[in-house]
Amino acid sequence: MTDLTTAYMGLNLENPLVPSASPLSKNIDTSMQLEDAGASALVMYSLFEEMIDAEDQRLERFFHQQSIGHGEAESFHPVPPTYTRYQDNYLEQLTRLKDRLNIPVVASLNGISNEGWIQYAKELQQAGADALEMNVYYIAASPYETGVEVENRYIEILQILRESIKLPITMKISSNFSSIMHMAKKLEAAGANGLALFNRFYQPDIDLDTLRVKSKLALSSPSESLLRIRWTALLYGHINMSLAVTGGFHDSESAIKAILAGADVVHLCSELLDHGPERITAILAELEAWMELKEYESVRQMKGSISQRHAVDPAAYERSNYIDVIDSYTTPKGVMR
Repeated sequence: MTDLTTAYMGLNLENPLVPSASPLSKNIDTSMQLEDAGASALVMYSLFEEMIDAEDQRLERFFHQQSIGHGEAESFHPVPPTYTRYQDNYLEQLTRLKDRLNIPVVASLNGISNEGWIQYAKELQQAGADALEMNVYYIAASPYETGVEVENRYIEILQILRESIKLPITMKISSNFSSIMHMAKKLEAAGANGLALFNRFYQPDIDLDTLRVKSKLALSSPSESLLRIRWTALLYGHINMSLAVTGGFHDSESAIKAILAGADVVHLCSELLDHGPERITAILAELEAWMELKEYESVRQMKGSISQRHAVDPAAYERSNYIDVIDSYTTPKGVMR
């Protein structure tokens, strides 16, 4: 029988498919459907420090700075007993998920201050999270901030958290570092247990009618998976951290390629939002069928077998095949060249 088990940050998982941070985990029934469909772990939607701060400011403005016109009662502005804070809702949802699910639950934290990272990470640990995904969503927009300073921001946050909590920590990073390999080694030395490749920076758009910048959310496309697969293949064997891929994984083919490149787990999001939890079952069945066809006995046996270190043509992952790829393009019929 094919063995689909894998290890991720010290967690023993039944298979490599893990739903990533998304609105799906906000609903207990949907989360249970993900587990029933075969999800081996679940990453919760992110807890944002900015939202906690914004809520604190609203409370200050509406409950503590209001004037009701009676001097003797000016100091009494209680928060309504039915009001539940955003942060408390997240912690309660984490507790409910841990109570109802048998699979590991990974909390996702997106902070903006060192104090916030420490405080909320400790609360997530206390609430029962099995691991922590650090989502350092940072855009280096200052012309005076160097690349080294940007890297040090990540390292400093990780070191502070590593000293504060005992949970396994995975760093969800972007592909924008000038040397991803070097950054990965620095994160490993600072205490990271895993690396998630890569964060998708959502791009703002311009509304041509209002001439204002507007937010725009676009789900991932399958073509995005190739960047993650490439860097997984390059990193495999050079670091001891667990490797996760996230962004652009919509089918069994991309999941298989990621595992062959060296991924321990494959995060699914857009595909599940589009087609529901049952897609996990189909992808797992196709993964197992492919492994039997190719005579792989286990995911562990497949893992990294076509990484740069083990590929028949290691240079194919680097620049040396650039000209070949460009030259392979064929002009459509009817178009003069």
